[in-house]
Amino acid sequence: VNCLAGKVPAGAQREHAHTTFVGNLRHAAEALKRAGIQLLIEPINPFDIPGFFLTRTDQALAILDEVGSDNLFVQYDIYHAQRVEGELGATLRSHLDRIGHIQLADNPGRNEPGTGEINFHWLLQHIDTLGYSGTIGCEYKPRTTTAQSFGWMK
Repeated sequence: VNCLAGKVPAGAQREHAHTTFVGNLRHAAEALKRAGIQLLIEPINPFDIPGFFLTRTDQALAILDEVGSDNLFVQYDIYHAQRVEGELGATLRSHLDRIGHIQLADNPGRNEPGTGEINFHWLLQHIDTLGYSGTIGCEYKPRTTTAQSFGWMK
């Protein structure tokens, strides 16, 4: 289950939003653990969604540490990570054990791989080399049709 942090409400203090988010994650992680379900948090870049609370991988990892649940992980969105921090290969290598799901889109434009600056041929091989055994979700906006957008997979 992906628990999106959402935007910090106008006039609210970030510290209060942080405390609320951590408390809610503790509660959700405990309930989901009893059901055998993994909980994810996803940093979203502040350019596409200004005011979003969770924007960086390091921030997400600190929250994982604070919550302290073994079923809470990062949902690593390659598009959002590239927009905010870059260093995709190094981040994946350093924190793969704390990443529960990966999804992709190219940058700029959030279109299919091969339409922007990210070297997906290298990056997907790198992810395989690291031993990632999960699925990689495709969360992009096709430039043309959905069927035509799958051409990058060849």
